[in-house]
Amino acid sequence: MSSTSPSESVSSATSNAAGRTLPPLLRKNVTSLPLLGHALALKQKPVQLLHEGRRQFGEVFALNLAGQMTAVLSGPKANEAFFRAPDDQFSAKEAYQMMVPVFGKGVVYDSPPAVMDEQLGFVFPALKDSRLRTYCTYFHEECERYFQSWGSEGTADIYTTTNELTVFIASRCLLGRDFRNNLSARFAKLYHDLQGGINLIAFFAPQLPLPAFRRRDKARAEIVRLCSQITAERRRTGVVEEDFIQTLMSARYKHDDRPLTDDEITGLILALLFGGQHTSAVMSAWAVIELLQHPYLLPPLLEEQQTVMGGKSSLAMDNIRSMVRLERLLNETERTHPPLIMVMRKALRDFTFDKYVIPKGWVAMVSPAVSHMIPEAWQNPERFDPGRFAPPREEHKKTNYALIGFGGGKHRCIGMAFAYLQVRAIMSYLLRHFELELVSREPRPDYSGFVIGPIQPCLVRYRRRKAQAQVVPADRTAAAATQTQTPSAL
Repeated sequence: MSSTSPSESVSSATSNAAGRTLPPLLRKNVTSLPLLGHALALKQKPVQLLHEGRRQFGEVFALNLAGQMTAVLSGPKANEAFFRAPDDQFSAKEAYQMMVPVFGKGVVYDSPPAVMDEQLGFVFPALKDSRLRTYCTYFHEECERYFQSWGSEGTADIYTTTNELTVFIASRCLLGRDFRNNLSARFAKLYHDLQGGINLIAFFAPQLPLPAFRRRDKARAEIVRLCSQITAERRRTGVVEEDFIQTLMSARYKHDDRPLTDDEITGLILALLFGGQHTSAVMSAWAVIELLQHPYLLPPLLEEQQTVMGGKSSLAMDNIRSMVRLERLLNETERTHPPLIMVMRKALRDFTFDKYVIPKGWVAMVSPAVSHMIPEAWQNPERFDPGRFAPPREEHKKTNYALIGFGGGKHRCIGMAFAYLQVRAIMSYLLRHFELELVSREPRPDYSGFVIGPIQPCLVRYRRRKAQAQVVPADRTAAAATQTQTPSAL
């Protein structure tokens, strides 16, 4: 709970006892139930609420979220101040206590800062270049395996597709081949129950005896049991695999030279899974949707696929990294559809930005959804335009901390490289093997969770390409005639 009551933060003219100016409180969108403040509006129409605050007050304003005073910062300068603040100033651990029942006791957000840093350090070996090259092989294998079920033509929900596929890829990369082959379907159901326990109520009271939270806790206990079976079998047989669970089995804490417990191993697997699978599934789905809504983008992407992959039957990391046009499509997808529309920290001591003080006990928040739509940083920000990331424009390089879909500075997501490789692999496979058409014409964001995918159903119609030679349209002139921009825009 905030150390400053809502009544003490009613306007930009209000000062606390030390005579310091607090962020101005947004007056609109306050529920008729005074105790809730802006909490209901943030749940129902979060982006609209945050844009309204910036429109009224600029880079800094305040919300009252059921008594928890929250300072919202937006724009490159404010983003930089937020992400560059030291951990003893802004604490992710204190802000994300809702994740403790998911990751477990003593893991990440329930561990002291030094232990949390060491635990996150265990992740780095799993993301080194040699491992990423191996994972790219798994990406291709899993795409082949998954899309066999599609047949020659049909209709599919694209968000369900990307969710399922990224869970299968994650189980293969994190937990190994045997787990993927034998337990993936069971794991997907448990993972869904874990996801169901992450919502706005969990932010305030993650231990309430609610059905969703009971399912969450039961699912985690079962996942610990499954992971323990894997570690016990590997220790018994001496089998060593190149996956993340093996990395954690080999890791030891520096301060006491002890190995990780099975509960800690499970928690870190879930932390990496939640950090990567959500973002990959969301970005893949929105990238398909935007591509199908902007057909002028398709010919240069297909041409790139033919250039990079022509005649190749498998997908390697060097191939994926050569797909620069596809990467720009994903950059723009990250900008216009950031998986997380809010990133939060708890202020452990007073923080000053510009003329305002964010007091100890407040929550500080930045919003990629707002910052990515600021005209000062982005030309025509409402327009979906991957060309903004191409030379000579390169708008993302002109202002630091303008693009924050994966965080910023030392707090940039450590799994970003993995996520971008995975999404490019999925998109490459779809482009090379299927003709797609959007059935759901106006997909809208689903704000019911913390990760923002499209409202379902979100249907696409697909037809399998008969030959790789058909990837590039025969009549490029006719295709170009329908474009509103030239292929060089990518």
